Amino acid sequence: MIIKLSKGLYEPFEDIEIEEGSTIEDLYFTKKEDVPYTVYAAKVNNKVVELTFKLTKPCKVEFLDIRTQSANLIFQYSLSLLFLKAAKDVVGKAQVGIMNSLNQGLYIDISTFEEITEEQVEAIEKRMREMVELDLPIKKITVSVEEGIAMMVDDGFPEKTKLLSDNLNLKSMKFYSIGDYRDFFYGYMAPSTAYLKNFELRKYKKGLLLRFPHRKNPDTIPEYEDQIMLYDAFKKQSKWNKILGINFVADLNQKIEDGLSRDIIQLSEALHEKRIAEIADIIAEEKKRIVLIAGPSSSGKTTFARRLIIQLRVNGLDPIYLGTDDYFVEREDTPLDERGEPDYEILDALDIKLFNDQMNGLLNGEEVDLCSFDFIKGKKEFGKRKLKMNKDQIIVIEGIHGLNENLTEFIPENDKFRIYISPLTQMNIDLHNRIPTTDERMLRRLVRDYKYRDHSAQKTIREWPKVRAGEDDNIFPYSGKADVLFNSVHTYEIAVLKKYAEPLLKQITSDEPEYAEAVRMLKFLKYFKTIENDKAIVNNSILREFIGGSIFV
Repeated sequence: MIIKLSKGLYEPFEDIEIEEGSTIEDLYFTKKEDVPYTVYAAKVNNKVVELTFKLTKPCKVEFLDIRTQSANLIFQYSLSLLFLKAAKDVVGKAQVGIMNSLNQGLYIDISTFEEITEEQVEAIEKRMREMVELDLPIKKITVSVEEGIAMMVDDGFPEKTKLLSDNLNLKSMKFYSIGDYRDFFYGYMAPSTAYLKNFELRKYKKGLLLRFPHRKNPDTIPEYEDQIMLYDAFKKQSKWNKILGINFVADLNQKIEDGLSRDIIQLSEALHEKRIAEIADIIAEEKKRIVLIAGPSSSGKTTFARRLIIQLRVNGLDPIYLGTDDYFVEREDTPLDERGEPDYEILDALDIKLFNDQMNGLLNGEEVDLCSFDFIKGKKEFGKRKLKMNKDQIIVIEGIHGLNENLTEFIPENDKFRIYISPLTQMNIDLHNRIPTTDERMLRRLVRDYKYRDHSAQKTIREWPKVRAGEDDNIFPYSGKADVLFNSVHTYEIAVLKKYAEPLLKQITSDEPEYAEAVRMLKFLKYFKTIENDKAIVNNSILREFIGGSIFV
């Protein structure tokens, strides 16, 4: 039987002859020496399947490693299951929560009678490595919804039971197990523990960090960096969720069903306003003169900057708003990426000298002929905005490189105040299935791109890996340079985004490469009830930047 095979991301398809009934894993083993990284799944005719999938007819097969979101999550789910089994073997009965991404890994909260010790963490890691060496099978069992719910009641997972009891769209449920430990996961798994060699476990705060390779370097665990600011932000959001009574998706669904959507929206918006006011107070008190705002795509930077300006004015300041996009080099001077395409994401795409000269001129009280970039002509223009600052004014700058010290290397450090903004999701599906921040951001971008840029969901999904690669190089490495972090997430927002995103995702057909990602996102969204009436969302909300109705965008 002839199939078309791609051995990985960006690899071309070639004709391969295989025996009918072979699994994807069989095929992978025959090509392993030619494959750059460990394969965790595959796309068969644009649909993601596990390695145990049998090939029974000619098709297109694309190996997936952790450079793709689908395989990355499969690796994380499988590693989480391995950890849960090892934790059960070492500490016995304990409540384990896989909380959020942190420090190039996952932060895990584990509740026993006493705080977990270094010795216990070492013992859990040792047990995990023993099971990897034993190459234990990760078994899948599919049961009816009724049987599955009964199994979860027996296993003591009330939050899973509550969510899935209300989800009438499920036709069956799948459990995965290693030895005597079984659990319900929402994604696929690797076929055995031998695929999970590359990880590191360490004690952190009152819990643990389960660290593993980043998709940028799939074979290497990143150098450890303590992201204490992110930890504090997640911790604050977790406390806020408890105040709202929303720890898991099932809790949000119940609030929606009880008609409490308006109350949740108003409280969440009030929290944002309070935090923005606090940041403005700090800037005013410290007498900073230039505020730099940066964050990954779809964080709500524009709305945040506008709302911060209002709060700075309440403090008696007169802010000037600028964007770094006006400082692009001339189009013909734009650096090229590895594919020979213009790369507008890197710092060298900006005229750094001109930017520093103009910002210092303003700070020194000089009249400055600020440039503006004409995106049609691909050139900077002058003479349209001449400006001179007075002593009560402050510059607010929004741009992806705001936290990179090389952007403002010629501006006095004492004048600068840096803000990192990102939606940091702390409401998970259940104790063991988290909501990746990147999925929430992609939903925001997908809805916004369709509404404001006339982009299809297919185009947004296709461009997303390139966007994320730019963030990995230009934004995330500098998040620790920030003076403060603003978490732009709204606990309720996926329930709102769902009604806008679902129809767009459903337009992607099975013959398109983006179909697999669309299917994954649709499966994820089905666990959320929809907030149909979003009129309670105020017109200066960060969410309005994406769904429409903003007074700023």
